[in-house]
Amino acid sequence: MNMPIAKVSEDIRYVDDSVDVAACFGLMRQLRPHLTDVNEFIVRWRRQQAAGYRLMAAWDQDRPVALAGFRVQDNLVHGVHFYVDDLVTDESARSGGYGARLMDRLKNEARALGCTKLVLDTPLTNVLGHRFYYRNGLLASALRFNIVLD
Repeated sequence: MNMPIAKVSEDIRYVDDSVDVAACFGLMRQLRPHLTDVNEFIVRWRRQQAAGYRLMAAWDQDRPVALAGFRVQDNLVHGVHFYVDDLVTDESARSGGYGARLMDRLKNEARALGCTKLVLDTPLTNVLGHRFYYRNGLLASALRFNIVLD
């Protein structure tokens, strides 16, 4: 089945003010349903932004349809790398090419920032996401283990 390609009106840009962050809340909530309050989202965005976190969105007219949160990090495992914290395409716009174009833009941003690697984590249960990542050249290279602390 052929899916429609995203419209030419699409615009990919950084989300740098609280008005645009608020406009992205519903989309981020599709990925992070524990976020229940737009004001909390803005406060957390500001706090993370102080540590280098950025948001970038693909917009169709005045509506964000794909969203990524990321930062440049440096560690002993990857060196200086582009870490994608959040990546989501609106449920109603999936398979329209928005996610692939946003991923291409993220790769280009990473290169422009001097990064030689783009890294992201995804749950083992995110099978559809895994397929998307493989199609976009990302390979699974590790498992992440964690524990919730009291």
